[in-house]
Amino acid sequence: MHQKTRAKIYALGLTAGMLSIFFFLLARTALFVASARIWQEVVAGAMLLLAEGFTMLHAFGYFLNVYHGLAAADMPRITRDTVPELKDFPPVAIVVASYKEPLDILEDTLTCFYNLTYPNKHIFFLDDTRYDLPKDDPKQMAEYRARIDELCQRIGVNLFRRPWRGAKAGMINDFLDFLADKPVAKASLTSYEDRPRTGPEKYIIVFDADMNPLPDFVEPLVAFMEQYPKLAFIQTPQYYSNFEANRVAKAAGLQQAVFYEYICEGKSAQDAMFCCGTNVILRREALLDVGGFDETSVTEDFATSLRFHMNGWSSAYLNKICAFGMGPEDLGGYFKQQFRWALGTVGLLRSIAREFVRGPSRLPAAKWWEYFLSGTHYFVGWVFIVMAVCPLLYLFTDTPSYFARPELYFLFFLPYIILTVTIFLYSMSQRKYGFRELGQGILLQAITFPIYMQASLQGIMGVRGSFGITPKGGSTALPMIKLWPQLGLALACLGGFTWGMLRLYHNDGPPLALLTNSGWCLYHFAILSSTLFFNFPEEDTP
Repeated sequence: MHQKTRAKIYALGLTAGMLSIFFFLLARTALFVASARIWQEVVAGAMLLLAEGFTMLHAFGYFLNVYHGLAAADMPRITRDTVPELKDFPPVAIVVASYKEPLDILEDTLTCFYNLTYPNKHIFFLDDTRYDLPKDDPKQMAEYRARIDELCQRIGVNLFRRPWRGAKAGMINDFLDFLADKPVAKASLTSYEDRPRTGPEKYIIVFDADMNPLPDFVEPLVAFMEQYPKLAFIQTPQYYSNFEANRVAKAAGLQQAVFYEYICEGKSAQDAMFCCGTNVILRREALLDVGGFDETSVTEDFATSLRFHMNGWSSAYLNKICAFGMGPEDLGGYFKQQFRWALGTVGLLRSIAREFVRGPSRLPAAKWWEYFLSGTHYFVGWVFIVMAVCPLLYLFTDTPSYFARPELYFLFFLPYIILTVTIFLYSMSQRKYGFRELGQGILLQAITFPIYMQASLQGIMGVRGSFGITPKGGSTALPMIKLWPQLGLALACLGGFTWGMLRLYHNDGPPLALLTNSGWCLYHFAILSSTLFFNFPEEDTP
């Protein structure tokens, strides 16, 4: 089926989905207004209404991104099939900032940099490791530093160091200042290249320490950047090469797939793509224009993207796997990664709101919408717990009381859920993803709700947090005590289901209401029980 035809069919489905969302929220609001009389009803009903509204708003945002991606089929796009001819080879800096990363991972990454086929590249290893921390063994740290020197010399990579500050963003900013002959205290650049640099690099390509680019990574990106001079950056996907390592790695990779397959395409079609911090090419002129990477956030890439767009620069996404790396392989590593992303993203929501109030006309409505969706995404943890607790409240306290009339709920909820699930599964099936695969990613995100709650609360309060690398390679089960929110809520849901069945047996309440809320308790118990499935990811990996 032609992509334009699919876009029209999808638009019809999206319209139907929007109508179902509208009528469901209308019915929910009417029930809330009609039933809320005492403070318990008001609080429970309002929280549920907000949670459901949040879910539907973000579902609509996802479907809208899919539509924009499909509708852009006949527009000039940055795709693997529209790469322009590259007539010149401007100098490019290949950059990786590393904080005490394992040496074997660094060697693989730097070797891939060396094998890049672009002729006018200069490779820079930014050693951001702190060698002066009292807790570290001085002898071991001196040995690590010497091995970094030896590795860069053997492969032919330029080595940059300076006193630690500002984590990754501060390191790259100091590096750019140093290349521009600006004073950077106690900074040093040791050149191990075979040939000298001929001038300032026009483009900067940034990788994480575990991301390995394919040999032809640079050429198509430079070609697009040369053709479109207002592009600040082009983002490419992150692909986890340890996808089949175990359950956590697979589920984490599937979450990345949902984001990079459609959401990024839709954002790019609206010139609202944001930088993801690795596998990205940036125009040095644009970085200088916005004062470098934003050092106030642990997600400096997302924060800097807002600066680019506020200053009139454009962005784009190339949906082509150009590099591969390693995702987290256990819950500890995954939770650490998600906490950092959630903290930085929600923290930027304050800046987004502030900039909108100061000048709403500085960005088109579509871009504000996309930044709002991205900035609020990680409130999903609060949404999950509200959804899980409300059926428990009804079964144990009959609050909210309008749960006693689920026939109206089903009348409006079923069309919504059927349409949205169908649209989602259909869109992902077009990229060869099945229901079982997607389910694993959804489960892993659901059991991360305590992490999202903590991170989003700190982020909205302005707590910056600290940077920490995501552990790579191998997996370790977390102690059960660290999973008490997930397992405790799972037991509560099991208790709610049991109590609901007892009430049904004794005819203590409307049967349909008891069945419905007991069913939701069983549903959430099943989701939360998957915590044990993911905490022992090496066993019977499917």
